[in-house]
Amino acid sequence: MQTIPVSWTAASARRMDRQGLLTPFPAGDTSPADVAGRMLGAHAQVASAAELSLALRLDGATRTAVRDALTGGPGSGRGPRPTLVKTFGPRGTIHLLPARDLSWWTGALGALPERAGALGPEAGMTAAQTDEVVAAIGDALSGAELTVDELTEAIVARTGSWAADPVLPAFQTMWPRWRQITHTAAHRGVLAFGQDRGRKVTYTNPGSAPASPTRSLRELVTRYLHAYGPATAHDFASWLAAPKGWAAALFASLAEQGRIEEAPFMSGRAWLAAGDTAFPDEPARGVRLLPYFDAYVIAGRPREELFPGAAAARALSRGQAGNRPVLLVDGVVAGVWHQRRSGRRVALTVEPLGRLGAAHRRALAEQAERTGAILEAAAELTLGEVAVGPHA
Repeated sequence: MQTIPVSWTAASARRMDRQGLLTPFPAGDTSPADVAGRMLGAHAQVASAAELSLALRLDGATRTAVRDALTGGPGSGRGPRPTLVKTFGPRGTIHLLPARDLSWWTGALGALPERAGALGPEAGMTAAQTDEVVAAIGDALSGAELTVDELTEAIVARTGSWAADPVLPAFQTMWPRWRQITHTAAHRGVLAFGQDRGRKVTYTNPGSAPASPTRSLRELVTRYLHAYGPATAHDFASWLAAPKGWAAALFASLAEQGRIEEAPFMSGRAWLAAGDTAFPDEPARGVRLLPYFDAYVIAGRPREELFPGAAAARALSRGQAGNRPVLLVDGVVAGVWHQRRSGRRVALTVEPLGRLGAAHRRALAEQAERTGAILEAAAELTLGEVAVGPHA
């Protein structure tokens, strides 16, 4: 039982250590899938950001190592099975998840309460229609990789033309009705991303049936607390985009089972996985360049400690983390940065929010060089204002 309050400094150091942000994991002992498991997924809406998130935590790795883990390596399907899966993960956003964990991930995500749809009855889908389309997707994608258009045709053939009604406004066009439940199909275990066909995305059925919801949610909570604890049920709900009351009830149930335990954290109380009460004595030290939506900043709470002072105004967008790549100094956000690639060179502009001492400048130069190596390009570092906006 934790009795001495856990400080922000201790929590930050433990989170960074467990994610390979203090010392990268040795490549011979740890794979990109192992790293993704420790992070609880790498946000992959921007593919290069996911590659950087995983590779920077793995000693000597480059983006190629991550790509090989996602595709199975060089060749055309004759290599090893992929160890990473690209699918819709926490918050319904695209993530890279370990293939070996997909069963409990879908078991947990499929158990989340359904949110009320924002679409009206003329554009929405009933529960029965959702079930029908999910079954059609699972059947159509079994042993196949289909583009969106091909999958739309397959769904219509199995359900009816209503599934393709163009009712979803998207990017100055209208998407077919069924696409509003793409993430639902992924969370029920019948859809994941396949290999790109040229510039076209494909989907496939990953062939991993969801595990028991009870066991899966227990697995998710304990792994979350191992990676990001101490944390409250509210923190967990925000990270997962789940209802706060549902998360509080889940934590209360797991506490009754002895799976998690409450501990003093800073001036309040938060949760840890049962028995996982060891924290480092030394604070986090070092400099890191974290890409868009890196797991450490998305899950890191309290936000006011992770984004102190000017960092909140500069690096958060309406309170949301991840829209800007950040400079991390000794475990807290201390600036923003931007990259611009041109051929075999990548220009990195880093905007510190305070003065960097000589040691931090040297560490930053090393991290810029490491970032270039991960991206398989020669890095050019400039200190100055980042003039572009979020998601640029």
